[in-house]
Amino acid sequence: MSNRILVLGGTGKTGKRVAERLQNLQIPIRLGSRNENPPFNWDEPGNWQNVLKGIESVYITFQPDLAVPNSFKQIKLFADTAKANGVNKLVLLSGRGEKESRACEQIIIQSGMDWTIIRASWFMQNFSESFLLDSILTNEVVLPVTNALEPFVDTDDIAEVAVSVLADNKHSHKIYELTGPELLSFESATSLIAKELNREIPYAEISIDEYVTALKSYQLPDDFVGLIQYLFSEVLDGRNESVSTDIEKILGTKPTSFKEYVTKTAKTGIWKVQ
Repeated sequence: MSNRILVLGGTGKTGKRVAERLQNLQIPIRLGSRNENPPFNWDEPGNWQNVLKGIESVYITFQPDLAVPNSFKQIKLFADTAKANGVNKLVLLSGRGEKESRACEQIIIQSGMDWTIIRASWFMQNFSESFLLDSILTNEVVLPVTNALEPFVDTDDIAEVAVSVLADNKHSHKIYELTGPELLSFESATSLIAKELNREIPYAEISIDEYVTALKSYQLPDDFVGLIQYLFSEVLDGRNESVSTDIEKILGTKPTSFKEYVTKTAKTGIWKVQ
């Protein structure tokens, strides 16, 4: 662990948490983001060599998700560049049940470097640090119709696992699936937040086409809108309605429940209506 670790997406939901934990352990890191020096940008591979200089291991997150077009091409180019620059280990954050993510996983597995794959379910923090935050703040959650249940996972748990994987080679050549301890609907998750906040937060469902139209009206990036459309129309079909015990196996503690996440998040004030 004396060698430097590159944390891609160092300001993102999992990347910032991984970086903080590594820094607390006094492990030298380099943040991979557009605002760092040298900057990292997935769309500017010409600068990747500078970012990878002196790096031993890389925690890879791809924005906004491995399911978007061109992810395969960019992950392949990054893996090749990393190997050419002396990187020995890649840890990839992947998505559960996404065929595009599986293709990217194979690139990492066949890269000729040490590797570990972390497949995560839906982040609990999507309700507090992403596209559902505004819905909670306006006391109305509207999502596409879905009958699937999801084992939402806490990004703090993901970060703890990632640090363990980066720190110990016993996790080499393994694929882990990270989930929370229970299956919940989006409506049930919303209800738990409402109960904690002692507020009424009505939940409603509309067609995926109506939802996409609404997202576009907010002038959100096309790749993000396409990702949400893909996740709700294909991935949330029940394929991920199972709970994994990998977090407990790796960390020795049970994964954070959604209720625990809600309690700790409410204390931050992020859901407080101004």
